[in-house]
Parts: sequence; C-alpha cells; structure tokens
Amino acid sequence: MSSVADKLNSVLQKTAQLIELCHALQEENDLLKQENDAVKAALNSSKVKISDLDEKMRVLKLAKSIEGTSEKTLDIKQKINDFVREIDKCVVLLKK
Repeated sequence: MSSVADKLNSVLQKTAQLIELCHALQEENDLLKQENDAVKAALNSSKVKISDLDEKMRVLKLAKSIEGTSEKTLDIKQKINDFVREIDKCVVLLKK
C-alpha cells in the first residue's frame, strides 16, 4: 500500500511543480506582451516622426528650389499657385 501512497505523493508533487511552472510562464508571457506593446508604440511613434521629418525635408527642398532659381516673381507665384491647386486636389481625394 505504501507504494501507492508514494506514487500518489509523487504525482501530487509533480502536479504542484507543473502549476508553479505554469504560473511562472504566464507571468513571463504577460511581461513579454507588455514589452511588445511598448515596442509597438515606440515603432509607431518613430514612424510618425519619420513622416514628419520627411515632410519637413520635402518642404525645405521645395523652398530651396524656389530660392535657388532666378525666376521672376510671377513665375514663382505661378509655381506656388500650382502647388496650392495640387494640394487642393489631394484634399478633395482624401475627403472621398
């Protein structure tokens, strides 16, 4: 009979160990999920920052192209009007 009791105790000990291991793995999983969420948020923030910097760079290139030319004022105004029309078209497309 003692061998059955020993086997039962062994099964109970192993079950307790498995439960502890399961809890530890669940905690680790939760921590990894939190870390993953933080990394995703940082990535999204970086993407927004890159997008903003790209837009600033585009504007600076545009300003330099206008500044570097020796075109007449009317030509520059025409370019600006063309850009405004293009922006208006983009806004209309975005509203759809």
